[in-house]
Amino acid sequence: MVSSLDGFISKKDGNVNWLTSTDHYEKGITLSEEEVEAFIKAIDCYVMGSRTYEKALELGWPYGEVPVIVLTNRDLSSNRENVTFYAGDLDELVNDQLKPKYRNIWMVGGAMITKDFIRLNLADDIIISIMPVILGEGTLFFDYIGQEQTLHLKDVTTYRDGMVELWYEIVKKEN
Repeated sequence: MVSSLDGFISKKDGNVNWLTSTDHYEKGITLSEEEVEAFIKAIDCYVMGSRTYEKALELGWPYGEVPVIVLTNRDLSSNRENVTFYAGDLDELVNDQLKPKYRNIWMVGGAMITKDFIRLNLADDIIISIMPVILGEGTLFFDYIGQEQTLHLKDVTTYRDGMVELWYEIVKKEN
């Protein structure tokens, strides 16, 4: 997920035009096209909410032909063969349908879905990229998740454009 410094993932009107930065941090890195391509090729499947899906269509569909599961209770359709719509039990989806087929499943958006995955102990990691901007209002990434969750910091990366990426492993709770 990408958020502003104050924790918003979109403006109040849903706009995400703030996702690009003109800031310049001298010590930061810039990924090569090859590094970005290798990272994206390692993703076997994407899971997203319907609003993220609709925003991705507006922005030019960056997911190629990789399987995409869109979580929704709305009656949506797609002309893309790699897009499947799902409305059901998330534990069943992840453990029975996705984990047996895919090894690198990425959830790419949706504050409500993110909270559900964390609450249900279905997420392994949280990678959040913080852009150098304060929005002041909008859609919060985490709000009232309703439970404490211990995290283990795996990595921190700073980029030349001022973005900071925090990678946390979710410490699994004992059942």
